[in-house]
Amino acid sequence: MNAQSAATDLLDRQHPRTWAPTMSGQTTSRRPVASTDDGRRVDDVAPIVFIVDGDIAVRQSLELLINTAGWETEPFASAEEFMSHPRGTVPCCVILDLTLPGLSGLELQKQLASRADLPIIFFTSHTDVPMAVQAMKAGAVDFLVKPFNDAALLYVIAAAIERSRAALRHDSEMQVLRKRYSTLTLRQRQVMALVVSGLLNKQVGGELGISEITVKAHRGQVMRKMKADSLADLVTIAGVQGERSPWHHANIDQTGARPRRP
Repeated sequence: MNAQSAATDLLDRQHPRTWAPTMSGQTTSRRPVASTDDGRRVDDVAPIVFIVDGDIAVRQSLELLINTAGWETEPFASAEEFMSHPRGTVPCCVILDLTLPGLSGLELQKQLASRADLPIIFFTSHTDVPMAVQAMKAGAVDFLVKPFNDAALLYVIAAAIERSRAALRHDSEMQVLRKRYSTLTLRQRQVMALVVSGLLNKQVGGELGISEITVKAHRGQVMRKMKADSLADLVTIAGVQGERSPWHHANIDQTGARPRRP
């Protein structure tokens, strides 16, 4: 077992992935298969470790260690060089020197704040507690002080890459779910919102001013279009983003009131 496999195996044992059972009792993911922009499965894409450090000797040393562990690397001498480089949608992480020439590590972190799929591992040659606290509060995976233990770094890289994969899975899944949701009619969206809130068909009909049979018809179309095998599936789909989901407020009209009987 190489260093990458060992680190990933340890990570999986400490943070096992969550799967939901199917109706038949088999174990599988209940969400859409996550894929990158070019259609490849997120879990099948080779991850990349970006190294951003002004010292070429440090970059070369890290490249050798990380390549030996089985990951691909891309080195950069500055934050500006890194930002100007096009990056594909792949699992990745950034090993970032705190004290870079020009744009600092913390400033680069701020620019990448919206990229949950691009986790950052900071390292520095001296201990700076305030900066370390600031970096961690801003979402850094870890903050290492040179010289650091190789095994510890590889473990942190494995954790960062898994975080990146999780973010890519989520983004991919949400794109699929939004596409499915866009195929629903307004009435179907209203029915979905009320059903996942826990109302029975008869209650949904009362809220919308339609018959229970009509509710059942709309509900069947919702299940088919959203590719939900059960009510539990539909509730899970609706809960992926919780309050931010577009369907969460689908049963509320633009005036803020529930739809009235026609």
